[in-house]
Amino acid sequence: MGNPYSLKIDAYAHISPPRYTETLRKDYPKFYKPLLGKVTPLFDMEERFRIMDMYQPLVQVLTVGPVPPLEAFADPEKAVELAKMANDEMAELVLKYQDRFVAAIALLPMNNIEAAMKEADRAINELGFRGIYLHSNINDKPLDSPEFRPLFEKMAKYDLPIYIHPWRGDDFTDYKTEKASKYMIASIFGWPYETTAAMTRLVFSGILEKYPNLKVITHHCGGMVPYYEQRILQHYGYQDRTYQKEAAYLHDLPKTPLEYYKMFYNDTAIHGNTPALMLAYHFWGADHLVFGADMPLGDYERGVRSYRQTISAIEAMEITDNEKKQIFADNARSLLRLPA
Repeated sequence: MGNPYSLKIDAYAHISPPRYTETLRKDYPKFYKPLLGKVTPLFDMEERFRIMDMYQPLVQVLTVGPVPPLEAFADPEKAVELAKMANDEMAELVLKYQDRFVAAIALLPMNNIEAAMKEADRAINELGFRGIYLHSNINDKPLDSPEFRPLFEKMAKYDLPIYIHPWRGDDFTDYKTEKASKYMIASIFGWPYETTAAMTRLVFSGILEKYPNLKVITHHCGGMVPYYEQRILQHYGYQDRTYQKEAAYLHDLPKTPLEYYKMFYNDTAIHGNTPALMLAYHFWGADHLVFGADMPLGDYERGVRSYRQTISAIEAMEITDNEKKQIFADNARSLLRLPA
C-alpha cells in the first residue's frame, strides 16, 4: 500500500443489476430511457470494472439507482416483485465478485410498508445485506410519517444504517404558476433541499431522540446542513427562549437541534470540492463522513471523473492521514460491520 489510506470503500455506489434493468427496459420504458439507457456502467459489469480498476484498491457497497424511486412508478404488488428481484441479483453480484463488492443495501417497496418490513428482514437475515435504502420522501409523504416509524425501530435494533437518497421530480414546480420545474432545478438544487428537509423531519419528530443508536447516511454530504450551521443555530438554537416560546417542538427535545443534526453520517458525493468537504468535516468530524462519489451518475465521463475528483478532493483536505483513512474505509467498515 502506497499510503495508510490507499484502500477505498465506495459506501454509496449506484447500480442497476442487469436482469432488473432489462425488466425496467421492457415494462417501464418511460423510466428506463432517460438515464438507464445512457449510463451503461450501472448495468454493464465489464465497463464498471474498467472504471474501478483505474482507482485500485477500490471496493463498492451497492445501492440500486438511479431514481425515480421504485414506489413512484410501480404499483404496490409490482414494487414488491421488483425489490426482491433487485435484492436477489445484488446478493448474487456480491457473492460472485467478492473482490469488487463488499456489501449491498436493500431496496424496499415503500408503497407497501408491510412488505417493506418483511423484505428488510429477508435482505438482512437471508441475503446478508448491511442496511436499507430510502428516498427523502415516499410518494410525497415525509419519512417521519407514523406508518414508517416501525422501520426506524427495526433498523435501530439491527444496528445497521438507513441510506437516504434525495428525490424530487420535475413535476415539483419551482413556481406555482408553472407546471414543471425547468433547467434541472428540481434535481440540482431541489435534491440538497430534499435531503435537508428529510433530516429536519427526523430531528424534530423525535425519531433520533427515541432511537439514539440509529445510523442514517445521507447522500451528497448532508445537503444544506453544514453550510447553514449558523442559520440553524439562529432560528432553532436555544439562545432566545422568548422568541421560541411559541415553537413547542423545540422544547420537546432534550438536546439542541444542532446536536441531532450532528448524529447523521454523510457521503462525500459532491464531485470534488475540497473547501466544501472541509466545511462538512468541521461540522461532523472525520468519523461521520464516508467515501462516496455518486458513481456512475452525474458524470459525463460515466464514473471516471467523479472518482478522480472526489478522491483528489479528499486527499487535498487539511486533515491527518488517519482521518483520511477513516473517510476512505474505516467508517464504512464500522457502520456496516464489515470484516477487516
